[in-house]
Amino acid sequence: MTRAYIALGANLGDPVATVRAAIEALRDLPHSQLLAVSSLYRTAPVGLRNQPDFINAVISVETQLDARELLDELFVIEARFGRHRSVPNAPRTLDLDLLLHGETVSHDLQLTLPHPRMHERAFVLAPLVEIAPDITIPGRGLIQIWLARCTDQQIEVLSVTA
Repeated sequence: MTRAYIALGANLGDPVATVRAAIEALRDLPHSQLLAVSSLYRTAPVGLRNQPDFINAVISVETQLDARELLDELFVIEARFGRHRSVPNAPRTLDLDLLLHGETVSHDLQLTLPHPRMHERAFVLAPLVEIAPDITIPGRGLIQIWLARCTDQQIEVLSVTA
């Protein structure tokens, strides 16, 4: 079994309900067990700024799926929630990002691990620190050091349990 971390985000429709429903969908990942769920966070959009705020969370799972299989399962769930991957950083019904899959390091067209921008984004780091405060990002170091560098990013805890 491998521990993996998945970021969730949504900013269309009812994003709080969507993120909560997506967490329930992630409970049913094949050959996997949900271990932890962060609080929900409200964050300002990155990239295209003229859009609604996002609701974000991070979960951890133990999985027998390899990283590519897990990513494929995440895409299936996104599609079920109406996600279209046409414009980067655009508003979305649901975004599921595979952040970490054990110590896997991958740099190919289909999969980059660790997630290439996770260390720059408070909306990933704050919920991840909440459920895994001592985690290290392979090739980058302790997550708490990276979170301390993101103090200029606005993030608000909405609820202590997703």
